[in-house]
Amino acid sequence: MDLFALRFLFVLIFAAACWFFRPFGVHGWVAAVAGAAAAALIILFELRVRALTLRRLIGAVIGSLTGIAGAFLFSLVLRNSLPEGHERSLVQLGVLLLMTYIGLVVGASKGDLLNLAALGGLFAGERGVRRSTKILDTSSIIDGRIADIAETGFLEGTLIIPEFVLRELQMVADSSDSSKRQRGRRGLDVLQAMRANAQLTVQIAEEDYPNIREVDLKLIELARHLEAKIVTNDFNLNKVAQVRGVPVLNINDLANSLRPVVLPGEKMRILVMKEGKEFDQGVGYLDDGTMVVVDHARRLIGRTVEIAVTSVLQTASGKMIFGKLDETPRPEPVRAIEVSAP
Repeated sequence: MDLFALRFLFVLIFAAACWFFRPFGVHGWVAAVAGAAAAALIILFELRVRALTLRRLIGAVIGSLTGIAGAFLFSLVLRNSLPEGHERSLVQLGVLLLMTYIGLVVGASKGDLLNLAALGGLFAGERGVRRSTKILDTSSIIDGRIADIAETGFLEGTLIIPEFVLRELQMVADSSDSSKRQRGRRGLDVLQAMRANAQLTVQIAEEDYPNIREVDLKLIELARHLEAKIVTNDFNLNKVAQVRGVPVLNINDLANSLRPVVLPGEKMRILVMKEGKEFDQGVGYLDDGTMVVVDHARRLIGRTVEIAVTSVLQTASGKMIFGKLDETPRPEPVRAIEVSAP
């Protein structure tokens, strides 16, 4: 059964139970609405718990149990200090909630310090499962190559699409700029194709960080929380994530590593398509989109020329090839000379 349908059924059953039993003597429909709201809060709590790592979950359980034990000891002191009545019960309940909350929060925050490997092989796979998780950013989805890469099997594990990335992609698809709108819709089509592929495990992460405004920083925080890697082709996000210690899989780096190696001195034929930034330069492109800058080729725009590679510039954002016109003299064809007989 779909998870959404299961949650909806849980809310419906909880509301029906409250309507039937009418706790605290409230009206039936009021009890049903209150039950549905309580079930929604339980589902919200379940969503937050699902996002926790096993270490944080164990830390939260240990912290909450410690808080409950402390509240019990504190209530024994209150029993002998305050007279019996509603005031003492209220103070004891408040101490119980306070100690449990503090223990839960502190235990969850300190749970990352736990060494689960010391408990044996039961939790040995926790870190490996987390490390196989990949988080996709907006640029990698719009780029479109991620679908082909994932389909070939080079990206193992679960692919996570954060909810805030979907919102950003939707804003791009609804943009008034036709170019941005086309790119956003292509990204949505890529996501639809990936979710329809039975060989891929694609999940939507509902975690959000309202106190963080930038999407890139939200991605980094989510990757640190899930101990996952970020898949992107955004140069700035790549650098910021590396500074913060988050591993990144750059699609441009992968594409560059798969391109044929071009060495200085090699010959190639290129179609000069436009003029370059510098004086008398021409620019062409290889089949994979690599830019080729040719010296003294401005006058040859629209023509296919043979060039000799002079240098190659390799960066994280792509590759550029520089070359010059091949002026190697070609041997003239030998002409046959007819000799008449004397």
